[in-house]
Amino acid sequence: MANIKDKDINNLSDWNLKELRKLKIMSKNRISALELAPKKEVANSHPLYGMGSEEIKELILQIQRAEKALVK
Repeated sequence: MANIKDKDINNLSDWNLKELRKLKIMSKNRISALELAPKKEVANSHPLYGMGSEEIKELILQIQRAEKALVK
């Protein structure tokens, strides 16, 4: 498994494809969880801590751009 807890989500260009894929899956799962229970928080160490649905959707777009840049 890719370890992404210590990675900086503000600099996705340093991530590899496996880490980006894991972050994208976590992000989509987090959006689903927020729709079911909007007040449920994740742990402080979680990369998506403190982010709302809109911020996570923007992050997913950034992840997709970073993945495309790595594939080229």
